[in-house]
Amino acid sequence: MDLENQTLFTEFILKGFSQDLQRRILVFVIFLLMYTLTILGNSLLICIIIISPKLHTPMYYFLCNLSLLDLLFSSSSLPKMLLDVFSKRRSISIIGCLIQMKIGLSLGVTECLLLAVMAYDRYIAIRFPLHYTINMNWKTCKIITAIMWAGSFILSAIPTLKPLVFCRENILDHFVCEILALLKLACGDVTYHKTSIFIISLFTLMAPLILIVVSYICIIISILKIHSAGGRSKAFSTCASHLTVVLMFYGTSMTMYMGQSKRFSFSLKYMSLIYGVMTPVLNPLIYSLRNNEVKAVVQKILTKSSASWTVKLFHQKHKNM
Repeated sequence: MDLENQTLFTEFILKGFSQDLQRRILVFVIFLLMYTLTILGNSLLICIIIISPKLHTPMYYFLCNLSLLDLLFSSSSLPKMLLDVFSKRRSISIIGCLIQMKIGLSLGVTECLLLAVMAYDRYIAIRFPLHYTINMNWKTCKIITAIMWAGSFILSAIPTLKPLVFCRENILDHFVCEILALLKLACGDVTYHKTSIFIISLFTLMAPLILIVVSYICIIISILKIHSAGGRSKAFSTCASHLTVVLMFYGTSMTMYMGQSKRFSFSLKYMSLIYGVMTPVLNPLIYSLRNNEVKAVVQKILTKSSASWTVKLFHQKHKNM
């Protein structure tokens, strides 16, 4: 395509969801509430894991990484979206948009890899309980984490190695700079970008999903061999939370990136809400409400806090007498 007669843009206008004032107020309230719950829920879960020695295990170490990812992922887009709700001109520079896109891709890839690592961790814990601390020692966990974060940064950089040129229009039908939405505005041949996204999706979506499926097949076989009903119940409860998150995250991600959203272009931004907004706010709820160990720690903290306040009030009452 000849770019000489095309207008090159320096910024994008994010279309968002609605121009109607009442709907914008509703959108603002909903997303402010969800972002607040995301920050509070994930921060609380991280704090609980850190302060409780009982939870200093590889499983909760990776769960802490997941909460950190959710905090970063939601914070990379939601604050800007909330500011844009009542803005007359929802603009973002091309550089800023590409940075936001790169951060979103990198964090998304990291979460894909992390969910696979968490499934493998559960497989080792249930299949080889006596060798769990040897196979999943802290050195191994740190090496896995370093490879996971560094690998996701490298993989997410591949689609952006070939610069995109934008000259068609600068109105982005999205609330965030999503690479699939940006490709629709790009000039010239974008075959490289679409092909690289598909290939990377094979490594970051299909390969981890296959590992998760294989891990859970082995986990189910191992659980069925457990004679104790309590042991089977505990094993299923720890796996059920992870499976719920996997279904939510991988379902929408694979639909979008493996299929390049050819049939779902209109609903692209609505689908991204599931893994970009809903998953980060639901993760701490899923893992805390369905996890007996986390609930026990929270109950213990609340009991101690309640007892402490009772003692303080008792002493204060006697001082005033």
